[in-house]
Amino acid sequence: MTEVSAVRAGDAGLGAPPTFGVEEEFLLVDPESREPRLRASEVLGRAGDHPSQGAGAAFHAELLGTQVEAATGVCTGWSGLRGQLREGRERLAEAARAEGLLLVSAGTPVLAGPASALTSGGDAPGERFERIRRLYEGVVADYQACGCHVHVGVPDREAAVAVVNHLRPWLPTLLALSANSPFDHGRDSGYASWRMVEQSRFPGSGVPPRFTSAADHDRQVDRLVECGVLVDRSMTFWLARPSPHLPTVEVRAADAVATLTEAALQAALTRALVDVALAESAAGREAPEVDAQVCAAAVWSAARYGMDGPAVHPFDGRRVPARALLDELITVARPALEKAGDLNDVSAALARLDREGGGAHRQRLAARAGLPAVVDMLARRTTEDR
Repeated sequence: MTEVSAVRAGDAGLGAPPTFGVEEEFLLVDPESREPRLRASEVLGRAGDHPSQGAGAAFHAELLGTQVEAATGVCTGWSGLRGQLREGRERLAEAARAEGLLLVSAGTPVLAGPASALTSGGDAPGERFERIRRLYEGVVADYQACGCHVHVGVPDREAAVAVVNHLRPWLPTLLALSANSPFDHGRDSGYASWRMVEQSRFPGSGVPPRFTSAADHDRQVDRLVECGVLVDRSMTFWLARPSPHLPTVEVRAADAVATLTEAALQAALTRALVDVALAESAAGREAPEVDAQVCAAAVWSAARYGMDGPAVHPFDGRRVPARALLDELITVARPALEKAGDLNDVSAALARLDREGGGAHRQRLAARAGLPAVVDMLARRTTEDR
């Protein structure tokens, strides 16, 4: 729920890949009950500064006291990003252990705990969180959803809006690839990403509308604020948006993924799609039209099935295998992946997911030994570095 940019404007469009960064949200869980615990302030206090603080990396509080966030700084390549992701996860996990807790990367808590509480504090973020609570009431009362947000540098806000238009067809596939939240309060929801279902209760969730310009985007956001359904201009719920503060694009489609390799995979694919979109825009090619209802159907299908069932083709408006649609995304992104030197790492990460299954699939396999085993598996994988 926080809007903290992890990147500066990149040199996209000048030949080099854009800069990028990632924000990851985590749950703090009791190792005995495996339920979330309200200990964010203690864990963040013990964690101190991010090891890559000099590069802009940082730790942050989230909306609820059961969650913490690690944001990388500005990164230019896969290995640097992966290193900062590892540092953030390891430092927070170490701080959580010192407080008698586990750090867990999942889209939603596997087991329900005591009633959640808003992050406290008299500072500006704390005051804003209180305004959010008053506006959305029961929707945020236990909103412990965690995401993996990717920021990519772009030249300016006009470019950011054009990029978001080009990204619209591919946001459901990025969600499906990341789906890692099948359980809700101790039950199997039947969905691969229950986080997306929870997020859909907010106004304007899902694939953003198509905008004609930065001014058009800002007018539509201002209208939602004026309608009283958004706290301020920083609080849109679309799966991708121009940053309200910097010349960057923020993609918020993904669940919090179990492993840092999956987080790096989301970042690499997102950066590649942004880079391709910048090239298309520079060549004067506008984003293809996609129907808003088809986009909504694609988001629902991605949340329902992840990579284990059908997907909705954004252009054809029909059911297709999710893996086939991911292959189309890779085909679109391939030139940018090759330019950035990410293609081999991305291919290896996808091959591993093909072997092991996605996050929701792995959680359900672990659940054969009981839901506590799911939490233990997630805690192990959160700091795994294979």
